[in-house]
Amino acid sequence: MIKESELILNPDGSIYHLNLLPEDIAPTVISVGDPKRVERISRHFDTIEVKKQKREFVTHTGVLNGKRLTVIATGIGPDNIDIVINELDALVNIDLDNRTVKEKLTSLNIIRIGTSGSLQEDIPVDSYVLAKYGLGLDNMIRSYDTKDITEKDVEDAFIEHTGWDLAKGRPSVIKGSEKLLKKLSSDKTVTGFTATAPGFYGPQGRILRLALQDASLNTKMDNFNFNGIKVTNLEMETSAIYGLSKLLGHEALSANTIIANRANGTFTKDPYKSVDGLIKYILSQLTI
Repeated sequence: MIKESELILNPDGSIYHLNLLPEDIAPTVISVGDPKRVERISRHFDTIEVKKQKREFVTHTGVLNGKRLTVIATGIGPDNIDIVINELDALVNIDLDNRTVKEKLTSLNIIRIGTSGSLQEDIPVDSYVLAKYGLGLDNMIRSYDTKDITEKDVEDAFIEHTGWDLAKGRPSVIKGSEKLLKKLSSDKTVTGFTATAPGFYGPQGRILRLALQDASLNTKMDNFNFNGIKVTNLEMETSAIYGLSKLLGHEALSANTIIANRANGTFTKDPYKSVDGLIKYILSQLTI
């Protein structure tokens, strides 16, 4: 039996942070960072049956072309992903009344729709990048036992190539869902290797008033190549989603529209149009 201090529920029986009951979520969950982006996705649904919010965690569940979908805002960063993925898993794989793990486990399909900056000059703004791998530059997933889920050879090559300071923790490389990658890929997408930073400024190489531990890290990531695997883009959630999903038995894939190209200094002319294009694309692929 899971203790009340470990599995925290609200007075109505809903899971603590997400404020959701098991029946509130669909087998396919779309995650976004921005709470306002939830409505930009759910407005395409034929019907909406659930609208809930607690803090930055906004959730809408509805039906599109006969397929039940949930879209949820995670907020920014790997720490929020730790909350969202664990609580989504609890909703389907833990009996909240008895506080026990169910004998039969459920695997969710989790698709991130986000924005990102490209590190490669040949991936222009407004491209759609589907991450075959996630590269975690943060330490969140290392709180768990990851020895069976990481791509150690790629990690070792990245550490050696970048001269990574292990005082910051060991980077993690985790593969996304092959099933979802196949379903969502087309001639409109680029298969990528998405890096996840634990912050927006220093962790992504931006300098305002603080010096960086390694001011050349982005350049080193640009040039990393392990058997043809190159770091394509940089954002703040993908590797955490991949790590927790892999550990918990869920299928996960990250789809990002490129709104900035860090290699050539360009920015999309219309970020809203770019995001809406990706939303329509992913929804169409999911409901084929």
